[in-house]
Amino acid sequence: MLELDAITAGYERGAPVVRDAHLTVAAGEAVGLLGPSGCGKSTLARVAALLHRPDAGTVTLDGSRVTGWRHRAPRAQRTAIGVVFQQPRLSADPRLSLRDLIAEPLRATGRRDEAAARVRELSRTTGLGDDLLGRRPHEVSDGQLQRACLARALVLRPRWLVCDEMTAMLDASTTAALVAVVEAYRRESGAGLLAVGHDRVLLERWCDRTLRWDEVAAA
Repeated sequence: MLELDAITAGYERGAPVVRDAHLTVAAGEAVGLLGPSGCGKSTLARVAALLHRPDAGTVTLDGSRVTGWRHRAPRAQRTAIGVVFQQPRLSADPRLSLRDLIAEPLRATGRRDEAAARVRELSRTTGLGDDLLGRRPHEVSDGQLQRACLARALVLRPRWLVCDEMTAMLDASTTAALVAVVEAYRRESGAGLLAVGHDRVLLERWCDRTLRWDEVAAA
């Protein structure tokens, strides 16, 4: 279970952008979080992904309360969550080839020997041709780069996925392809999913249940 209880979160010198938010995702469940731009849902997604420390409230992951965030989170918790953001160009190191971008989490966790085989597997899964793997982010399209970012999110075989507006910048065919990759992974692994977005039709088709922002957090 991924549980967020009474979460209040914001940034320095500003009022909280998330107030008293409550959200749970069960193992194997897909939960959609629907809300307009600027409401705070991306901040809550970052809290769920252990990338942003809340000002108040608790996050519980697989029965253990989270006490560390970002690099201070225990490796077992940190690597249990795969994240895909809305803007791939802001989440990809422009110096890395797509091959190295996908392999980066394996290398960071001391599993370099798995990198080559895992990159080949995931490049096929996400629809990246071998010719693209040697290119850098500025040499590929947004859709191709987001495929690589999804492959990176899956490379450690996470038990939880957080997709924050993953398809907002993509065309309909690429959106359908990436959602299909996520769902195939979930069927295979039993991973839970938090999918954040503002497209009600997509979330309701994709997820087991979809929550409106006003059902999750205080106004």
